[in-house]
Amino acid sequence: MSRYRLFPTPAEQVVLKGHCGHARYVWNLAVEQHAHWRPGRTSAPAYLEQCRQLTAARAEHPWLAAGSQMVQQQALRDFARATADFFAGTRRRPTWRKAGRDEGFRVVAVKPGQVRRLSRKTGAVWIPKAGWVRFRWSRAVPPGAKSYRVTMDRAGRWHIAFAAIPDPIPAPGNGQAVGIDRGVAVSAALSTGELLRVPGLTARERRRLRQLERKLARARRGSERRGRVRLAIARLRARETDRRKDWAEKTSTGIARRFDVIRVEDLKICNMTRSARGTAGKPGRNVRAKAGLNRGILRSGWGLLARRVEEKAPGRVEKIRPMYTSQRCSACGYVDADSRESQARFVCTACGFADHADVNAARNIAAGHAVTARGGDGVTRPANREPQLLASLAGRE
Repeated sequence: MSRYRLFPTPAEQVVLKGHCGHARYVWNLAVEQHAHWRPGRTSAPAYLEQCRQLTAARAEHPWLAAGSQMVQQQALRDFARATADFFAGTRRRPTWRKAGRDEGFRVVAVKPGQVRRLSRKTGAVWIPKAGWVRFRWSRAVPPGAKSYRVTMDRAGRWHIAFAAIPDPIPAPGNGQAVGIDRGVAVSAALSTGELLRVPGLTARERRRLRQLERKLARARRGSERRGRVRLAIARLRARETDRRKDWAEKTSTGIARRFDVIRVEDLKICNMTRSARGTAGKPGRNVRAKAGLNRGILRSGWGLLARRVEEKAPGRVEKIRPMYTSQRCSACGYVDADSRESQARFVCTACGFADHADVNAARNIAAGHAVTARGGDGVTRPANREPQLLASLAGRE
């Protein structure tokens, strides 16, 4: 998807928000129909039946007929695809869409003449019911794009994304492999020794964010003041998200261009960032610390970086089991938890090799070492304290 910043006029924004509302309304109706299904009842209507129901609803309700039929039908098609992905096990069950959070719609059957360039930095796209809407021509629009999606984020910014699969980045052909260790203090450590960090908010922006959050807590619900504060917070959050996405795009492109084989840890990020709150009967422990760790993991962009690398270098990314990669010495292969003296320092208790802990783990990942408690793929097992203690006692005697 090639995304561009959209700049609609106030009158065009009214039309676009109407499309978003219609698409969300039709989606929620489809969710309600499928949520009503229970064992023993007839199956929920499929896409074609829902389209016939939509035609009848448009004939009965003028406010729905005033919108674009294409936008409303594509909302049903998106729901059908999301439902199929859910039953295939590749996506969660489709849920309700909320105003202010899920704002967007899709347009298909785009003709070549419906996207044109006006100047060096400005283009225009034809949107049903709205006409020609300008967008920033930050790069060439992918040729052959047959559909696009218009969205509005919580900061009030409009974007348009043309559906096109870009060509993968060719391998450099140098035969080099790289390992990527992802962390919180260091977002991504490469086996080459590079330490990469996601650029977040500055100290001044973080102070501003805390002030706005305190002001939001004091504002009355539904007031105009609360709406202005929420918008200011959303703009700061969007700035942080944009920086993280920009970092992930540039970093993944650089890695795909420099290395033939890219090895990353096979991390279950959803499980790692699960809340530790527990239940009322069995409350969790260290909930505040776990919540802070979850925010740090999500802020580091682990999943985004790995996904973009896989998309830009298909067939060249290998996932390695992460067990004991941070405890194994990349020089001698000895595995010992005490070798990691701190978050950043690794000193092997067997050979004395010292390095940055994340770089040492990245080198183990680059070598493809997946150490298990049973010895794994013929690699060194975790340290056994008893023989080491017996040898030290024998030496003293």
